[in-house]
Amino acid sequence: MKLNELKDNAGARKGRMRVGRGIGSGKGKTAGRGQKGAKARSGVSINGFEGGQMPLHMRLPKRGFNNIFAKDYAEVNLGMVQKAIDAGKLDAKAVIDQAALRAAGISRGGKNGVRLLAKGELTAKVSFAVAGASKAAVAAVEKAGGKVELLVKAAAADAE
Repeated sequence: MKLNELKDNAGARKGRMRVGRGIGSGKGKTAGRGQKGAKARSGVSINGFEGGQMPLHMRLPKRGFNNIFAKDYAEVNLGMVQKAIDAGKLDAKAVIDQAALRAAGISRGGKNGVRLLAKGELTAKVSFAVAGASKAAVAAVEKAGGKVELLVKAAAADAE
């Protein structure tokens, strides 16, 4: 048997029903839609309609909200930064900012910048320029001999 001779068993794949193609097909005239009414017409969707009863999606309570003032930070853990430095993707001597983290493939997204979090171990002496950092992350960086410069507070100070 050759690869170009492979084919399905007879009857393994069923062809699609061609509706509205004459009375002899069994699906002619109304094409299986019955007579008249909203369901017989094209372009009509009645998903979620329950015959006049209050639909389920309207009976259930609303919950939560979207905070339109929420900041969108790309969260970066110190362990990932250390791993990238060890792999040679990040230069520990240069200041590490959002562009450097993105180039190293650590941070994604983050319209409002990068936020540094303390998960993992940092052993390299590194200086960061980021939008935000947790207290534990700042402590861990300073313990390793580095420093963290917060850009957001600097921008807020400029505005005053």
